[in-house]
Amino acid sequence: MTFGERLAEATARTRAPVCVGLDPFPDRVPGWRREAPAEEAAHHVRRFCLGALDAVTGLVPAVKPQSAFFEALGAPGVAVFHEVVRAARARGLLVIADAKRGDIGSTAEAYARAFLDDDGPCGADAITLSPWLGPESLAPYLSRPGKGVYVLVRTSNPDAHTWQHASGAAGLVADWIAARNTADPAPGSVGAVVGATLPRAEVAAWRARMPNTPFLVPGFGAQGAGVDDVRPHFHADGTGALVTSSREVLYPKQGVEGEGFVDGVRARALAFVAAARALLPERGPAS
Repeated sequence: MTFGERLAEATARTRAPVCVGLDPFPDRVPGWRREAPAEEAAHHVRRFCLGALDAVTGLVPAVKPQSAFFEALGAPGVAVFHEVVRAARARGLLVIADAKRGDIGSTAEAYARAFLDDDGPCGADAITLSPWLGPESLAPYLSRPGKGVYVLVRTSNPDAHTWQHASGAAGLVADWIAARNTADPAPGSVGAVVGATLPRAEVAAWRARMPNTPFLVPGFGAQGAGVDDVRPHFHADGTGALVTSSREVLYPKQGVEGEGFVDGVRARALAFVAAARALLPERGPAS
């Protein structure tokens, strides 16, 4: 099966068009002191992330570990990143490695092997990519059967509009992605990152430009977006997009949770899923 098919199946099974991000902040992970040595910090990050996986398993189709937070801890953190990816997949979750890599040639091939190959150190199901070195920077990732990519098209950070506009490079990237998905009759495995907090009219324009493309939609919850903000990313039947939330699910509104953090993560994940189900059509009566 393609990544797109597996994601569509998992999303339909959970009725949750969502992805939980794993962003281990040093001031929010229980037990982690900012001044702690890398090995100690990695221990707390490992415990927290594995607990978070236990909390969301069965509720959501996918998780999105952000590699930078793990890499910041050096070798111990990178080892935990790889362990978390394997543990998530063992629990039946799809894993989107949020790495935003962007290079060419042998370097891109090495990144693809490191993050996506099942016999490599990571073995994620999909990866986020920066496309600004051209289509050749994406080619090595697309050659991995059963794997997916999410390409940065239009993010919602304040300076993004400077370069990411429809009449410039972002528009060319969008057209390239759309062509890839038009040629593939199965649910698309080449996705686009389109931020949750963009104006509705702009999102509608991107959706019209990439009608068959799966969107990855960051910015729900802590970054300010709600259900109405992400509705234009979806098709009318509730397909076509995966909304992501990290801090809103992982952490309480204030302070740091203690030993009950797994229960807290699960409760917030349930709330996230319940909110996102408003984007799905109501089920008909059982046959």
